[in-house]
Amino acid sequence: MPRIALATYDPGPVPSKDRDLPVLVEALRAAGAEAAAVPWDDEGTDWGGYDLVLIRSTWDYSWRAAEFVAWAERVGKATRLANPAQVVRWNTDKRYLGVLAAAGVPVVPTRYVAAGDQVDLPDDHEYVVKPTSGAGARFAARYTPDEHETAVRQLERMHAEGFTAMVQPYLTNVDVSGERALLFFGGRYVHASRKGAVLSRGTAYDDDKVSHPDLEPWTATEAELAVAERALAAVPDAPELLYARVDLVDGPDGKPCVMELELVEPNLFLDLHPGSVGVVVEAVLAASR
Repeated sequence: MPRIALATYDPGPVPSKDRDLPVLVEALRAAGAEAAAVPWDDEGTDWGGYDLVLIRSTWDYSWRAAEFVAWAERVGKATRLANPAQVVRWNTDKRYLGVLAAAGVPVVPTRYVAAGDQVDLPDDHEYVVKPTSGAGARFAARYTPDEHETAVRQLERMHAEGFTAMVQPYLTNVDVSGERALLFFGGRYVHASRKGAVLSRGTAYDDDKVSHPDLEPWTATEAELAVAERALAAVPDAPELLYARVDLVDGPDGKPCVMELELVEPNLFLDLHPGSVGVVVEAVLAASR
């Protein structure tokens, strides 16, 4: 009977936002595993007592990225961690988009603005400002050129809190074709989902956003699968990935490009794809042996 910990976050007095977690715990137990959901920052947990630690909804990590990466490295030395600590370290900083772009993967064009850098914001098109360490569109906002002063204030706030900023063109095709999320588990494509645009004009960067508006099942196209597979192949050192989610949008040419490569704690959207639960459980059990 393998012992499997599903690392999550502590939601406090409010219900957890992770709808995948209870489904996975129950399915793993039904398959014969000893499975438990455990907050990643629980100091009393003996992670080495598990055969596998599966990172799931550690959704508070982005404001504690250094602490989270250090945790992953400790756990990775004590037992098997999925995904591996070196992948966590690389993927928690969205400057990985530059690595993918250098490898020829189509990605959303991205500039990085660290504290002290010259601020050069677009003056001829809409754009997005967000942190290199973030999740759920936190600290992300969409601007028009005439909102320059507001965008600068956001950059100043982010830099004061230790974040490096990303500046990307707002790809207007997302308002039409949405954002597609392709899930891979155990080395194979499992399912895809599509959601609407997250960032609305006039929404402040520190306002709460709906992370997955109008979410629905999606059938991935050959072009989308090809881009997703190229992105996964470009991950440095070809690590073994138990899971991956590749988020795509259409560029100005109408072709898919990578918005994010989610290798740490992606939502799996199993409520939309109940038929995928068995595939996921089989892959997790295989990884725990």
